[in-house]
Amino acid sequence: MSTLTTFPPASPVVASPYAAVFIDFENVYYFLKNHYLDPQDPHDYALDLVRALRDALKREYSLDPLVLNAYADFDKIPTGPQGPLYLMGVSTRNVLGTDHKNAADMQLCIDALEVLYTRPAIGTFVLVAGDRDYIPVLQHLRRQARQVKVVGFRESISGDLLQMLGQEHFIDARELLPAERLQMLEDHRTSRLRQGEAIRRLREQGMVGVQSAAARQAAQDAVSLAATPSAAATEESAGSVPAPRPAARPSMLEQLLEPPATFAPIRRITRSDERRCLEFLLEQMQRFGSQQATPEIWASPFLRRLTDVLPELPDWERRQLLSHLRDAGAVRLEKREGEPHPFSVILVNYQHPDVRELNPGPPEEK
Repeated sequence: MSTLTTFPPASPVVASPYAAVFIDFENVYYFLKNHYLDPQDPHDYALDLVRALRDALKREYSLDPLVLNAYADFDKIPTGPQGPLYLMGVSTRNVLGTDHKNAADMQLCIDALEVLYTRPAIGTFVLVAGDRDYIPVLQHLRRQARQVKVVGFRESISGDLLQMLGQEHFIDARELLPAERLQMLEDHRTSRLRQGEAIRRLREQGMVGVQSAAARQAAQDAVSLAATPSAAATEESAGSVPAPRPAARPSMLEQLLEPPATFAPIRRITRSDERRCLEFLLEQMQRFGSQQATPEIWASPFLRRLTDVLPELPDWERRQLLSHLRDAGAVRLEKREGEPHPFSVILVNYQHPDVRELNPGPPEEK
């Protein structure tokens, strides 16, 4: 009599409320930087995306992300997003990359498989990435009866990956970004494309290259000087918004080649935390700004010192305050070349009415 080997019935798959999120942060950062043509601080938009994804998983999918990992060669990303990621509960994996391949791919796949076999309570895996290199690990996760979702931008997601996974498991990153932040990116890209098209037409007409480098530099200096508030302007009454000073208008060619940095349109600052941030910024500008040829202070050290002034706010909200001041036309952020990485500086619009109320003038220049 033959004995048949019997196997125990398979355990039913129970829906799990827990998720593991793996973020190819380097991929997201360079997509934002390249697709939107070098916007100001692309890492801030990447952080907005991570924050919005974490909140959307809880709100819309009832998922609790127990594992949150971000992968990048963080030494190559300016201003160091690791601190804000840590405060969001995201563990960072610093993976040394190469010029030919994003080395984060392999480490991300290894960690995903480790979680699969060591954390059986986690039922959903979310990958913020879109390369077709991830197809094998995604297929393996699905064969192990795990739910899989992929987050990415349509332009960077692999068509093969979408076909394998199905549209219902894809989350569009654009729908996660706050509308006003996405609009700023789109406006920046549109402006850069128009500028590039205008320069291309001028080149075809033989107009670019007519002026010497010295002449272009002189025009740029004149534009910068015109954008600096005069001493007379800072002595006007604090209760009114001063009219813009007339300045020599640069030629179309000069505007296209060297578009002058300007402040955003002025609006009044009404929130108390934004006003406290501005007041502290002006104090710091008086203390440190006069040490520079142009009154300015470094953004990263300022944000660290702001922690002592607004300790009740998380790091990302303090950074957002600075963005709000920029959008209100009170400050401007500019990039500077430096070693080993570029850095951002803050410049104050001393013609802004709230700035004038809190501090009547810029720091004394040496």
